[in-house]
Amino acid sequence: MKNFKLIFMLAVAVGLVGCQSKVEYGDATEVETVNENFGSSDLQSITAKMVDSMLTFPPIVAMTLNDRPIMFVDKIKNKTSEHIDTESVTDSISNKLLRSGKFRFIDMTKVDEVRKQLDYQNNAGMVDPSTAISFGRQIGAQYMLYGNLSSIVKQSGSTKDVYYKMTMRLMDLETGLIEWSDEKEIRKVKSKSFLGL
Repeated sequence: MKNFKLIFMLAVAVGLVGCQSKVEYGDATEVETVNENFGSSDLQSITAKMVDSMLTFPPIVAMTLNDRPIMFVDKIKNKTSEHIDTESVTDSISNKLLRSGKFRFIDMTKVDEVRKQLDYQNNAGMVDPSTAISFGRQIGAQYMLYGNLSSIVKQSGSTKDVYYKMTMRLMDLETGLIEWSDEKEIRKVKSKSFLGL
């Protein structure tokens, strides 16, 4: 009986230790394959592909040789069936392009806040007019970068296939011409084992 109690207590102790969770830092650039959903590895792969493609496209190389064109990035549209933070994709692409030193950006997400600040500076009577920034002095964007993220999901038995496609385009706002376009495809396949794990 004593042996049974000892074995039972050891089993409980091992069970409690096994149920404890542990949090560790991981490598943010390491391939993440927790499940078939869109994840950090996909975001990094798409960002690298799109930025590299755009910066090495001969007309873009020529355009940025002696100039830093001004653009704004429209939020990537999520056309998938899952919730994906496309603002994070948009931010990553914008950051990489800006850090390349080839482009300058206008942040269209802050237009209302800028308008309020300029209105305050010019109309509230609380700012020295000699230091107030005048209306109508901002520089307009020459190009718009935009894109879509779509997916096709198929499932047959224990196998689930998820196909993602990111498409991006750079439009000349004056002419409406598309100066660059590319796409990145990602396919993920999840197969359940016989035991469903």
